[in-house]
Amino acid sequence: MSTHELHTILGPDDWPAAEVINPQGTAPICLVCEHASAYVPASLAHLGVAPEHRKSHAAWDIGGLDLAVALSARLNAPVVASRVSRLVYDCNRPPSAVGAIPERSEIVDVPGNVGLSDVARSARASEVYEPFRTLLEATLDQFNRPPALVTIHTFTPVWFGQPRDVELGLLHDRDDRLARAMLANRPDDLNAQLNAPYSVTDGVTHTLREHAIPRGLQNVMIEVRNDLVSDAAGVARFADILNTMLTKALATQEAL
Repeated sequence: MSTHELHTILGPDDWPAAEVINPQGTAPICLVCEHASAYVPASLAHLGVAPEHRKSHAAWDIGGLDLAVALSARLNAPVVASRVSRLVYDCNRPPSAVGAIPERSEIVDVPGNVGLSDVARSARASEVYEPFRTLLEATLDQFNRPPALVTIHTFTPVWFGQPRDVELGLLHDRDDRLARAMLANRPDDLNAQLNAPYSVTDGVTHTLREHAIPRGLQNVMIEVRNDLVSDAAGVARFADILNTMLTKALATQEAL
């Protein structure tokens, strides 16, 4: 019996649950995109989510993968990306977190996640989160020197009816070195802020806490407002901005 036959959520055409893009990248940087995809396996029947919400920010980080890939090309760094929607399982949350399998995301109801049994929740973690986690660990192990771990996210310009003015957020957990160094190298005309629009208190730094901090890796969570990376020009602009900010910040840290 194959491994795929043991799974109840992801069918043979759904694999792999996670992938590495530019695996031969030589820069000492590992990019991560936990919310790269809006894909929901056929077995889950769209989770009962209304059609107009299936490609919304609730399902994935709009523009996040495009930005990660563009930044990967500029840095020549690998990207570890999930291939399954965060509505199935949010790979930036531990299995113990209620929000790992959300029943509602802002204004979007997710009927297929309501009232799941422990067995069903465990299957989601086993088939989506664990392959992602294992692939990220294996990718980090392959570097010749300790890499910086940089997660790429996007956020919606309006949240529960409230506009967000911040354009770029640089988030950190216990280790703020890289976030602060990047902030110091931000363009003057960019509204970049530390720990905005989220912070560690929102539970968003799981990947940093799980994979970077135990290894002593420099790390940062990048959040870009998604209306700014909604087309190729916006993606290219922010890939250039982040490439410069990250390169200068890492050079500064190495000089200390």
